[in-house]
This record gives sequence, C-alpha cells and structure tokens, in this order.
Amino acid sequence: MATNQEEVSLLGVVGSPFVCRVQIALKLKGIQYKFFEENLVNKSELLLKYNPVHKKVPVFVHNEKPIAESLVIVEYIDETWKNNPILPSDPYQRALARFWSKFIDDKIGGAVWKSVFTVDEKEREKNVEESLEALQFLESEIKGKKFFGGEEFGMVDIAAIFIAFWVPMVQEIAGLELFTSEKFPKLYNWSQEFMSHPVVKEVLPPRDPLFAFFKARYESLLADSK
Repeated sequence: MATNQEEVSLLGVVGSPFVCRVQIALKLKGIQYKFFEENLVNKSELLLKYNPVHKKVPVFVHNEKPIAESLVIVEYIDETWKNNPILPSDPYQRALARFWSKFIDDKIGGAVWKSVFTVDEKEREKNVEESLEALQFLESEIKGKKFFGGEEFGMVDIAAIFIAFWVPMVQEIAGLELFTSEKFPKLYNWSQEFMSHPVVKEVLPPRDPLFAFFKARYESLLADSK
C-alpha cells in the first residue's frame, strides 16, 4: 500500500479518454495525486522529460518514476495498490482482460475516429464497417453481464470508457449511427451502467465543452475539404 510519503502525479489533458482511464483507476483505488494539465501544442519540459519517446499524455509518475501508455499505467496502479482489484486474479481471465482491452484500442478507437474525422467517402465507409464489426464482438463478449469484469467493473470496462462516453458524442456530431441501443442493446446497457457508477461519474469530463471542441474540429475539417 502507498504511504503518505509517496509522490503520485499525472500529466494529462481534460477530455482525453486515455487520461480518463487512469483517473478512474486512481479514484477506484482512493489514491491522492497531483494533476498537471498539459498543452499538447506547447508541450511542457516535464512531459518531454518523462515521456521523451512518444511525447504524449497520459504520463503517470510514481516517486519520480514515469510510466506512459494508459493501459500499462492502469495495470501498474493495480499491481502497486492491491485494494479494489482491476484485473482478475485468475491468469486466464487476466489474459482475456488484456486481450479485450487491446482489442478496443486496436480495432475500435482508430476506426471510430476515422469514421468521423475523414472526409473521403470510401475511407469513411470502410471505417464505419470496421467499427460496427468490432462493436459486435464486444456485444457478444458482454453476454448480458453487468460489467465485462462481472459484478464489479475492471480493466476492460475502463478501457471501453471511450465507447461509453466519447463514441456517442462524436457520432452525433458527424450524423452517424455507430453505437446505438438498437444495434447493440447489451453493450448500450453496459455503457449506461458504467457511466452511472459513482467512481466513473466523478471522473468523466463535462460533456458540453468537449462536444463544442469536437464539433468545431469537425466543421473545420469540412470547411477545409471544400
């Protein structure tokens, strides 16, 4: 367990799903930390020092030891602070949790983003198709459970916060129907359950300014393409 002498800080930006993953893990474990808001256009010396390879957020710093990549950070937090486990104790279940968390990043994150922020019609259609196919796999995986982790949320749920909160927002902006209660009823029910969890509710960024930010970005993309 961490003591009061331990220093924990997080470099991030409000509104990033990857930063939000780490914040959920920290909140679940009851860990006090300092948050350093980054400007990704003008990156701080601290960010360049702690993540010289990717120069991206989030970066988690524990007693001056930096760790990058959100899923790696969440796993480190889980191994360091043992209360409220995030990953299952069973090796096979742990492996599955890692597999589905990576699946979300590899197969859904990029495809959804390109579905919205791509002007080329063929490219957009291809990414919409990929997004729907990947979401169908998750619809089958949830199998009517409350959370991917069972009765309590865990690693896959935290990884999928992008689907629960960010996907509905960006699809609305682009006028797409990727993730709906009609297409994916089990996954949709999961998303509502997850976002109404007290720990998650406390960490989620305000929707309105984020919606305005992405809408402006989308409209700028359309204007540039004309």
